Amino acid sequence: MKLLEVDGLGQVSRVGLGTWQFGSREWGYGDDYASGTARAIVTRARELGVTLFDTAEVYGLGRSERILGEALGTERDQVVVASKLFPVAPFPPVARRREAGSARRLQLQKIPLYQVHMANPLVPDSVIMPGLLRLIDEGRIGAVGVSNYTLHRWQQADAALGRPVVSNQVQFSLARSAPLEELVPFAQRENRIVMAWSPLAQGLLGGRYGLDHRPTGVRASNALFGTENLRRITPLLDLLRATATRYDAKPAQVALAWLLALPQVVVIPGASSVEQLESNVAAADLDLDVESVAALTAAARAFAPVPAGRTLVDGLRERLRR
Repeated sequence: MKLLEVDGLGQVSRVGLGTWQFGSREWGYGDDYASGTARAIVTRARELGVTLFDTAEVYGLGRSERILGEALGTERDQVVVASKLFPVAPFPPVARRREAGSARRLQLQKIPLYQVHMANPLVPDSVIMPGLLRLIDEGRIGAVGVSNYTLHRWQQADAALGRPVVSNQVQFSLARSAPLEELVPFAQRENRIVMAWSPLAQGLLGGRYGLDHRPTGVRASNALFGTENLRRITPLLDLLRATATRYDAKPAQVALAWLLALPQVVVIPGASSVEQLESNVAAADLDLDVESVAALTAAARAFAPVPAGRTLVDGLRERLRR
């Protein structure tokens, strides 16, 4: 497993494990997944050298944290567990109580990476960060990260914390490539990390879905699976499949390998099975040549998805035609 050295965290695996689906009923995996498969996935991830495990207090209303903490067992203190504070009234006393709740569910004395789940449009980071700095000083968290922050807001968080905010977790994939423009260069310059959530665009980049086969459940509401977006992304998916064939790999592995070819980027795909986890982790060993990376980057930048509002309207029109 390839690793990155991150200040305040130590060595972080380039491929981590996202655990939104642990205990979250909207994914439709059921109780058997939470009690059995999820634990098997975590165990296998550790065997394969994964050291980064991402969760949040809102995932399954705390169930994800609880399942992850139990699954890690005695190794929970030996890995980088990243959880998130949902920033509703994120004042220092509130943040303190919420961190304590996450730590209790994870069975940790110290949460290695504690992230602000999204930018609060009403409460500035000058209010949020002093409480998190206190948690660092008291040894209750190892480092502060943010999630879904613009570059400007990330820099504001830095200034408010008075020390580096080491990570920014954002939606990032071949289908959502905006972080290429500002966030990745900043992370490279400042020795931070960009954590790519939904690096496979909820399975779209696995090559399984298309106009004639669409997902159900939580994925069905994703604008990327709308008719117009599926048409627009076809050239990118064709290139992804062709590249996968050339490397004797799966399209999803190529999509992850493209992200891992970028400096200071780690990926945190979820996994519905041990086999999917193994496939994701294997992407760390797939080294794409410069030409392949450049071609995929150009295709990603050329893909301009239509917004969710238009996708909804198109969907209603399709239903009315039936």
